[in-house]
Amino acid sequence: MTQDLSPDPFRLDGQTVLITGAGGAIGQALVKAFVAAGARVIGADRDANQMAGLPLADTLVFDQGDTGATRAAAADYLARHHVPDVVIANAGFTRAEHFGELDTTSWDREVAINLSGVYAATDPFIAAMAKRGQGSLVFISSVNGLMHFGNPAYSAAKAGLIAYAKAIAVERGRDGVRANVVCPGSVRTPAWDHRLAANPNVLDVVLPHYPLGRLVTPVEVANAVRYLASPAAAGVTGAVLAVDAGLTAGNLRFVDEVLRPT
Repeated sequence: MTQDLSPDPFRLDGQTVLITGAGGAIGQALVKAFVAAGARVIGADRDANQMAGLPLADTLVFDQGDTGATRAAAADYLARHHVPDVVIANAGFTRAEHFGELDTTSWDREVAINLSGVYAATDPFIAAMAKRGQGSLVFISSVNGLMHFGNPAYSAAKAGLIAYAKAIAVERGRDGVRANVVCPGSVRTPAWDHRLAANPNVLDVVLPHYPLGRLVTPVEVANAVRYLASPAAAGVTGAVLAVDAGLTAGNLRFVDEVLRPT
């Protein structure tokens, strides 16, 4: 006697997925991953031109650094459309790479975009998901939210995202809302261009810190997000998943240079 095959738990056929920062390198990989999973994808970014050519069902345009405009855009979407099944909070930004480059202006800008703006973008959807009794959120934080690798303001904001996601998981779980976090390590995106322009050999210094000996790709980040958003992770909430080529597993440079120096 044969048994019916179970549906693929990694599919999201018929579900609506909203992705912020859709026009960036990771955002584009997320859009493609969720479209491939059967989802109807809504893209959000601060510049509509950055989303041109992507396989999107609809778009939203707002600057996440402006929390009032961001919240208004989310509320306007909800007034005109059904509540998304999944929200991926991906948009982010950093430039102040160490304390010598940090001042109040840069601190306020980075926290506004990476934490306060994420709250403004997601809070209306979380309330609507809870009222409906179902929803899934995935926040793109960073290994900087787990350990310090520079970028002080960005790191503080990304650590705040982890705490925010856990709060949602705990307080909204009985309303059917899940919230999880992906923490990428260094991802080879255009965000690295200014570093490479300043020092074309910078990756020769960076890569020895990574046990896999390489940076992760936007697709690898997108695959982790797709898992956490999908029915395959229906019992997972409040989780923090590092996609970092082993960076936060331990200190490879210490092992190589102290314990087994050449």
